[in-house]
Amino acid sequence: MHLFPRSAFARTVALIAALLLINQIVSYIMIGLYVVKPSMQQISSVVARQVQGILALDQWIDQVELTAEQQQTLVTSYTEATGIRGVSINDAVQQGLADTTTYNFLSAQLSDLLQANTEVRISQGAVYKVWLRTENLPGYWLVIELDSFDEARFSPLLFYLVLIGALSVFGGMVFTNWQNRPLKALEAAAKQIGQGDYPDQLPERGSSEVIAVTRAFNQMSQGVKQLEQDRALLMAGVSHDLRTPLTRIRLATEMMPPNEDYLAEGIISDIDDMNAIIDQFIDYIRSDTSADNDQQNLNYLVEDVVAHVPDSWHSKIEVIYNEMPDVPVREISIKRVLINLLENAERYGHEKVLVETGYDNQRKMAWFKVCDDGPGIPANQIEHVLQPFTQGDKARSTKGSGLGLAIVKRIVERHHGRVLFGSSQRLGGLCVRVELPLEIKAESAR
Repeated sequence: MHLFPRSAFARTVALIAALLLINQIVSYIMIGLYVVKPSMQQISSVVARQVQGILALDQWIDQVELTAEQQQTLVTSYTEATGIRGVSINDAVQQGLADTTTYNFLSAQLSDLLQANTEVRISQGAVYKVWLRTENLPGYWLVIELDSFDEARFSPLLFYLVLIGALSVFGGMVFTNWQNRPLKALEAAAKQIGQGDYPDQLPERGSSEVIAVTRAFNQMSQGVKQLEQDRALLMAGVSHDLRTPLTRIRLATEMMPPNEDYLAEGIISDIDDMNAIIDQFIDYIRSDTSADNDQQNLNYLVEDVVAHVPDSWHSKIEVIYNEMPDVPVREISIKRVLINLLENAERYGHEKVLVETGYDNQRKMAWFKVCDDGPGIPANQIEHVLQPFTQGDKARSTKGSGLGLAIVKRIVERHHGRVLFGSSQRLGGLCVRVELPLEIKAESAR
């Protein structure tokens, strides 16, 4: 399990989030010290003056001779005017003193302002109440009802912090995505080269490091493309030069005396094999691209290939067609895939070959498979036989260049599909399934 993200995008976002968290903590502390604390001090000062006014009023009432009714009227008027009332300890307990919360910060401030030990509590509910008890007024709790006080007054600070955090993270994601866009283009272009396509020159944009990498990638892409073209030209020249003496040998063989027909037939058969090998070389190095694609129905391609198999083949071919949409493929290349698979089935199978087509609607994949009743290929040899110029253990003594399955793999990958190997449940031999996408992604088809 990785504690840290692995991609550059995730790491950048994580870095921004960490820096933002530190910034939020510092901002919270600064606001608390320079905004909230002075405000609370001002509130404490106002409350202290109110308490001092009550103490002064209580002292004045003691000095002036007033009737009990006049004292009650004066206290009621003062309470209505200031919103402060005094209750005894027993009444305070009955009115919810036990549900209040002690605020040591306010208690300490008011103790300093009143020059007496003071305790401040706050109760929250439909109406906020500040409970205050001071030694200057023993036996009583002063209750201040904050009718207009609303918890939402503290929400702007929280809203500010959340908003700034969200905007910072979103801005960081946008910036990081913009920074990584050239890298995504590099990734898509590298995949195209791996599939045999050569994209156009990538625009050199982004940071200086990304521009340097893009420039080096463009140079590499051009070098690989030129190397592929040189190889194709070399192979085309070699095949052309080989066909000329092979043609002369065939003509000379056909002019041999009738009593040497057996020898002539052997030479002509070898010449045909050599021509077939040359054709496989050319097919392997063929550099067609996605621009050569055309909408085709695999059922028609299978039908055309199966209808033109040589009469000399001993296997009986059964075809099962299923409904499917048109697929963007290169007709000649897909026919070559079918021919190679059928030739392998004919060569290594016994009597039966099954060809089936189909369409996976959920994955948007058209497919066809070629199965035989031969010995198959062991699972540990599949990667081996897919390499050029290699053959399976069962085929080492047979003729061929070992390019058949390599050509199949190369063509299918250039169509952005895949080749799957397995066992045929019906025939018991090898079953090769070719899957081709219904649509090619835009970045793969450029």
